[in-house]
Amino acid sequence: MATIESVLDELAQNSSADDLAGMAHFGMVVDKRLGASVPTMRKIAKKIGHDHGLALALWETGFAEARIVASMIDDPSQATPEQADQWVRDFNSWDVCDQVCMNLFEKAPWAWQKITEWAERDEEYVRRAAFALIACLAWHDKQASDEEFIQLFPLFNDAATDERNFVKKAVNWALRNVGKRNRHLNQLGIDLAKEIQGIDSKAARWIATDAIRELNSDAVQARLKD
Repeated sequence: MATIESVLDELAQNSSADDLAGMAHFGMVVDKRLGASVPTMRKIAKKIGHDHGLALALWETGFAEARIVASMIDDPSQATPEQADQWVRDFNSWDVCDQVCMNLFEKAPWAWQKITEWAERDEEYVRRAAFALIACLAWHDKQASDEEFIQLFPLFNDAATDERNFVKKAVNWALRNVGKRNRHLNQLGIDLAKEIQGIDSKAARWIATDAIRELNSDAVQARLKD
C-alpha cells in the first residue's frame, strides 16, 4: 500500500535537479519541487489507483510533484467543492494549476459551478484555474452543450484586461479551445475575440489577436469541415 513516504521516495529517485533550471525557464515555481517529469508522476499514480485519503495527505506535503500525483489519484466523486477551494488557494505555479484542473477538477460534478466563482476572484492562480477549467472542459467534455460555453462569454470580457501573465494566457487558452469545439462555437469565438480586441488593453489585444489567428487558421478551419 502506498504511503506519503513511499510516494515521495519514488518521486525523489526519479527526479533530476538538472531539470529544475529548465522548469524555471518555463515559468514553473521550483521551490518545493523535486524535478520529476509528468510521465513519471503518471506512472506512480497508475500503480496507486484512486486513493482519496492519500491524495489529501500528499497535497499537504507542499511538493509540486506530490500535489500533481494527488490530483491524479483522487476520486472525483469524493473530492468536495470545499477541498477544491482550499487547493486553488494553494496554487503557486501554472503547471500545478493546469494539471489539477485537467486530472481532477474537470471530472468533478461541481466543475461548472466553480468556474464562475473563481473567475471573479482576484488571486492570480485562482482566476487562472477558472479559465484552465474552461479550456479543459472544452477539450474533454463531449456532452457539454454550446450554450453552456456561451453563457461563460461574459467572463472572458471581464478577465481580458487582467495583465497578469498567467491569467491572460489562460483566458487565451480557454478562448481558443472553446472556438475549436465545432463550427458554431468557432464563429462565436472569433466574434467574441474581435469584441475583446476592441478593448483598450494590451492584454485584451494580445488575447484576442492570438485567438483569432488560430481560430481562423487553415488547420482549424479544415478540421471543423470534417
